[in-house]
Amino acid sequence: MSKIYIIEDDRSIRTELSELLRNAGYETEAPSELENILDGMIAANADLILLDINLPIVNGEVLLKEFRKSSDTPVIMVTSRTSEADEVLSMSYGADDYITKPYNPTILLLRISAVLKRSSRSTANQYYKDLKINAAKGALTSDDRELILTKNEMIIFQLLFDRQGEIVTRDELMTALWDNNEFINDNALTVNVSRLRAKLCEAGYNDAVETRKKQGYILK
Repeated sequence: MSKIYIIEDDRSIRTELSELLRNAGYETEAPSELENILDGMIAANADLILLDINLPIVNGEVLLKEFRKSSDTPVIMVTSRTSEADEVLSMSYGADDYITKPYNPTILLLRISAVLKRSSRSTANQYYKDLKINAAKGALTSDDRELILTKNEMIIFQLLFDRQGEIVTRDELMTALWDNNEFINDNALTVNVSRLRAKLCEAGYNDAVETRKKQGYILK
């Protein structure tokens, strides 16, 4: 059972989040005192942290920046702010995702599930041929090369890898991207697959991603 550490100063929201997550099968810890919250984040040994930006003692973004000096535990920022600049700043400080209040409970649970999946994959020592898959970093690495993938390219590659040798349909790929909060249409999917294929080709993996009669794609 994954443990989620909730940092939220509003008591009603904190209680609501805890109940939602417990009902979804997660273990939760939601401290009401935030004076030594950085120590609490480190000691919690959580699988994921939900972190509010607007905290009374310390700004959540500053707290995240300090936390990243000693931990790579996944963090999702939860905030009432809607500024794109806040989202960019949070991501630059090491947030794994960002969701605004009032949040849709179903969307929040999907985001949490997606981040936990990416985190577990990043520590699973998965390899495609001689390339180690680092989903959290969005990279495929070997001793002499590193392929940096965009978020969309990594999601596409991971699904193809998980079902290597099978045809993955275009609809399945678009659903996977949607579950990760990445709206994408049919044309954009084609572009992303083409860019992924090109990066693999440049690294010497020619024809790694094959199109199958417009039904979908297969990773060889």
